[in-house]
Amino acid sequence: MAAKKSKAKRKDKKVEDSGDMNFLGHLEELRKRIVYSLISVIVFSIIAGVFIDYIMEYVLLNPATSVGLKLQNLKPFGQPFLYFKVIFVCGFIGAFPFFLFQLWKFISPGLYANERKWVRSITFFTSLCFFSGIAFAYFVMLPSMLGFASSFGSDEIANIIDINEFFSFISLIVLAAGILFELPMITWVLARIGIMTPDFMRKYRRHAIVVILILAAILTPTPDPISQMIFASPLFFLYELSIFIAKAAYKQHQKGLAQ
Repeated sequence: MAAKKSKAKRKDKKVEDSGDMNFLGHLEELRKRIVYSLISVIVFSIIAGVFIDYIMEYVLLNPATSVGLKLQNLKPFGQPFLYFKVIFVCGFIGAFPFFLFQLWKFISPGLYANERKWVRSITFFTSLCFFSGIAFAYFVMLPSMLGFASSFGSDEIANIIDINEFFSFISLIVLAAGILFELPMITWVLARIGIMTPDFMRKYRRHAIVVILILAAILTPTPDPISQMIFASPLFFLYELSIFIAKAAYKQHQKGLAQ
């Protein structure tokens, strides 16, 4: 009897130790993925630093100078800090696909074998949506907004903008558009695991339209309705596209349950 109890205690301790190692293993895996992500940011930041003069002149400043806006620096060390911020943001944007890949590699041990096949595809299409949003914001939204800002008001008032405020404005618009363009991929993932359904999205379509218009009003600092509609229009399209994506993904989810 005592021998059985001793054996049971040893077994319980073994299970406990195994659980501890399991938890520590997850922490070690998380640390590794974070380190890899930081390394990718550093690498892309170094690349951005090499081409910083080109980025500043032809990427950051061009949207303002092309519509006649003048930029100025109001702080003693404003330009050095600006350059570092530009380098970091470029490093983050460039490393975004690697962030996603490391995230999915961390999650993948908890997925089924057939679900692990999604990792590369999800990373690719999520990155594609993100960069599409950035491209839309830079080539469509910013020219419209800055054109409105440069032409509005009295000719007696010069539009001279602080360069750091200008960079913050561009960063907000570009990154917000990149994140909002992730709607189709987020919908696919949620529908594939059974959380989101196409019927739910159809039912709350009107609510979604109101939310999109509110987001457009908040994220577009210019008060003109044209810029807000330019921002909202692709979101309307992405929402409708997401309904079709949810329909296809939810069917796959139901087939998986049936099997």
